[in-house]
Amino acid sequence: MPGASAPCPAEYRELYCFPKAIKMLLFRCISVELDERNIIISDDLLSALNPALEGHLLHAWCPQGSCRFVFNEREYTLRGGDCMIIPLRGGMMRDIVPSADFRVEIIYVREEFVGICTPQSNYGMRGGLALFNNPIMSLDEEQQRVCALNFDYIRRRLAVEKHHFHRDAMINAVQCRIIDFFDFHAENYGSIPWQNGDISSQQAQLMDRFQEMLERGDCREHREVKHYADALCVTPKYLSEVSRLVSGYGASHWIARYTALDISRQLRDRSRRKSSSSTSRAARRAARTRSRKKKQ
Repeated sequence: MPGASAPCPAEYRELYCFPKAIKMLLFRCISVELDERNIIISDDLLSALNPALEGHLLHAWCPQGSCRFVFNEREYTLRGGDCMIIPLRGGMMRDIVPSADFRVEIIYVREEFVGICTPQSNYGMRGGLALFNNPIMSLDEEQQRVCALNFDYIRRRLAVEKHHFHRDAMINAVQCRIIDFFDFHAENYGSIPWQNGDISSQQAQLMDRFQEMLERGDCREHREVKHYADALCVTPKYLSEVSRLVSGYGASHWIARYTALDISRQLRDRSRRKSSSSTSRAARRAARTRSRKKKQ
């Protein structure tokens, strides 16, 4: 039939039972291409104030000096041996004042591109929550060495544009850095690091229990804030207020993110199983062919 769309593969049909926000998040990550806007290298922290970088994640490593700045209405100081991750949105970073000897290496990555580079781990969600409240991580000497290697590798890979699989190579490079940042954060701060003076222990515990429900897979069947609020004995409004206080996003955002991550994980697993099954069938066919030839 002219103009009819091709039938949807079975493994993707389940996406259509999810809310539009989740489907848009998934397809935006699947379709993003590598271009000059997705990964940007800089050595000037003042570049973070450029409105064109809205929607990027700032990954920075400081080998020397110090720099004061305001993020999320709180003042921080980035010092030699520190790294940090900051989402650039809504002018949340401002008043950047570097010292005379300040040096920094920066990689800006668009959030959509980060989405396709994120490993199959929920730690990124927890780390993201924590970094919203304190974006700076102090590294020991070995962690600084690993961080420097990561930044150098991404710079070198980005320069090799004639590589036939340049996009895949960059996804691999960025994913490697993300995994190492996960490791730095888990090693230095543990699994529940988002408590600070502005967040009470009760609020931190509520957010942790909400995260636990999402991590165990409740989002596969429940995608309404009310389900989680009822289970936690609070109102949906209060749960969203606490989520926004801790992370900058409401509860529905995290439900959508965990759901999208879970679906992506399932699709990858199915793809691997299909590939493995195809390889096994091909091997069996080859074995039968060799057996027939021997008999002949």
